[in-house]
Amino acid sequence: MNFEHLDTIAVQAGYEPKNGEPRVLPIVQSTTFKYDSAEYLGKLFDLEVDGFFYSRLGNPTVEAVEKKICALEGGVGCILTASGQAASFLSVLNICSAGDHIVSSATIYGGTFNLFDVTLRRLGIETTFVDADAPLEELQKAIRPNTKVVFGESIANPVLKVLDIEKMAALAHSNGLPLIVDNTFPTPVNCRPFEWGADIVIHSTTKYMDGHAQVVGGAVVDSGRFAWTNGKFPGLVEPDESYHGLSYTQHFGKAAYIAKARAQLIRDLGIGMTPNTAYILNLGLETLPLRMAKHCENAQKVAEYLENNGKISWINYPGLPSNEYYERAKKYMPNGTCGVISFGVKGGREAAAKFMEALKLANIVIHVADARTSVLHPASTTHRQLSDQALIEAGVSADLIRMSVGIENAEDIIADIAQALEQV
Repeated sequence: MNFEHLDTIAVQAGYEPKNGEPRVLPIVQSTTFKYDSAEYLGKLFDLEVDGFFYSRLGNPTVEAVEKKICALEGGVGCILTASGQAASFLSVLNICSAGDHIVSSATIYGGTFNLFDVTLRRLGIETTFVDADAPLEELQKAIRPNTKVVFGESIANPVLKVLDIEKMAALAHSNGLPLIVDNTFPTPVNCRPFEWGADIVIHSTTKYMDGHAQVVGGAVVDSGRFAWTNGKFPGLVEPDESYHGLSYTQHFGKAAYIAKARAQLIRDLGIGMTPNTAYILNLGLETLPLRMAKHCENAQKVAEYLENNGKISWINYPGLPSNEYYERAKKYMPNGTCGVISFGVKGGREAAAKFMEALKLANIVIHVADARTSVLHPASTTHRQLSDQALIEAGVSADLIRMSVGIENAEDIIADIAQALEQV
């Protein structure tokens, strides 16, 4: 059954037990699956029929959660990966190879920036980082004949820039390219990138989707709307000799991209999610709409408190009317953005460290976007591999504090912030 509302999808989609079967999604903790016919098993290997034969490629527990996330985003297919970083890697490697080029927003998560700028460059894939707020005609200058994809984050981590998805989709599509959007921070509860022109959506499921800092994972979701047969993506159109000459676009139609990603990259790189991880992730997904509403409600209250506190030098949260992305956020995320806030404490880096160390309810952790309030200093942690110039381009100042507002009582969170600021 197809469900219309996201809160129902979060609970019900992906797994439909039959008569006498477990009501709760079971963990199928098996690497392999039995078949009575060698011929049928051969058809599985040739992608002629659907089914499970080895959990590196597919597993019933994992597939159920993939279907749920696919339904939440409104796509045609989803792959769960071992991490958000793996999802980023898979999403571009599926359509890029040595000699190809990526255009990416400069204000993205530090790990993704390093993946694009260092590791992919070593593989012969070059990236040009751009100011996504620049006019279309300026962004067009970054496109090359060998460009294969445009990439951005719906809400940039940690600078919280809101991507103009429609504009970036127009840039991509006018050049025959797909737009990949990392939708980790708002989640499909608050932002629907496919409805604004994105072609592929990725997630670090480690964040709000899990929501409890328990399991690392990632997701790649295919909209099924991009025309891969436009001549720029032969890997999806031309025969794949490792599958007896199968053409993904001919065989899988709208699901060609996600089918190739599983058949080639999950097969060869072994970066899929485990059944146990998928099971825990599913528990988080069931309460995702409830938690996102609370995260946003609390973050709004904390942001308003910080904006009026004399010890704060600046505050960045798209939910504040004073924020430069307020109107854009209302367009793309009318029900709220996320629970992450960035701000600076007067006194710079030393004051930021003193403030964070004085917090009692909130903890200093690398993680972000779970039930517990946490803080981090990105310039010395998640973005420490970036050069001073790259930090400036990424919008990460030396005094920037990233606070992930949890689902505790907002008054308790604010009281903790107040007592910590008194010690600065």
